[in-house]
Amino acid sequence: MTDETLLQTIFHDWHVAQGGRMVEFGGWHMPVQYSTIVDEHNAVRNALGLFDVAHMGRLRFDGPDACRFLDHVLTNDVTKLQPGQVRYSLVTNEAGGILDDVLVYRLDDSYMLVVNASNREKILAWLEAHRSGFDVTIDDRTQSHPMIALQGPKAIDLMRALDCEPAAAMKYYSVTPATVGGFDVLLSRTGYTGEDGFEVIIESGQALALLDRICEAGKPLGLQPAGLGCRDTLRLEAAMPLYGHELDEQTDPLTAGLGFGVKLDAGDFIGRDALLKIRETATARVRVGLKLEGRRIAREGAAVVVGDDVVGEVTSGTFSPSLEESIAMAYVDRRYSDTGLPLEIDIRGKRVAARTVDLPFYRRPRG
Repeated sequence: MTDETLLQTIFHDWHVAQGGRMVEFGGWHMPVQYSTIVDEHNAVRNALGLFDVAHMGRLRFDGPDACRFLDHVLTNDVTKLQPGQVRYSLVTNEAGGILDDVLVYRLDDSYMLVVNASNREKILAWLEAHRSGFDVTIDDRTQSHPMIALQGPKAIDLMRALDCEPAAAMKYYSVTPATVGGFDVLLSRTGYTGEDGFEVIIESGQALALLDRICEAGKPLGLQPAGLGCRDTLRLEAAMPLYGHELDEQTDPLTAGLGFGVKLDAGDFIGRDALLKIRETATARVRVGLKLEGRRIAREGAAVVVGDDVVGEVTSGTFSPSLEESIAMAYVDRRYSDTGLPLEIDIRGKRVAARTVDLPFYRRPRG
């Protein structure tokens, strides 16, 4: 896939003008970094970062059966959602394998799903294949309504500077129509960094003007553009799983430690019977956190070993800018998942000492 064939968000030329190093990600041409990953990471942890997340899918559901349909294809209990609430959920196949992890928004007169960029077409096809018998329409708004994420401890200060009155009273995982910098948007208090923050959805015709307004208001607050590189280090510190690493169609939500997004005693969703059986017996593998000695990074696929036995596999690893330690997430045999257990990681043929730790690695300070 060449740069010319990749999808572009409406902010593509702005990224290039800001010096963004552009790479392929999920079929899109996206900025991986502008300055350094560590500088952008620290800006989000200490002040404010701006992310283009318009590559993620935004699907709107209308019609009298919208709720019933989503309750059939999602693992969480959609029927309990009240207008203004956002919930984490998963889409699973009949065997309980994860097709995607999503956010479901309950709006006043409709619902919306935010899905991973690399899975958008797959999820659209899955939804269409299971839509028979439901009076529901599905509108893919990914290109028509781009999204910006504003993440960091000064996010609320930015909302004040942009004269957004509802922001301060919003709870985490909530959504509301709002005015931001004079523009009508859909505002959610959500994110993928472990920090406080907001995500803003706006019609594409006004998106660039809003971006300029945000940058103007955010400059005194230390706002920096942030790319995919620091988005990965931030989410890993917060132990947030990434599809294609911790999550895939061979992994079920219970094994992944995502039981909070699965309501087995509620609706009869696709994959429920398989997950009920999995729940009856402890999963063989467990997702754990690992801290390594030294500065070497355990990459995806590195073996977790005890003596002569391979007992697990790393799914994501990095050197944490916030903790200044090498960290990783892995799936290991349940027998080796207790906190504090000494293990080793095979990194290119050399073993590095590690120990299991509680997740997440990082929690933001509560003011």
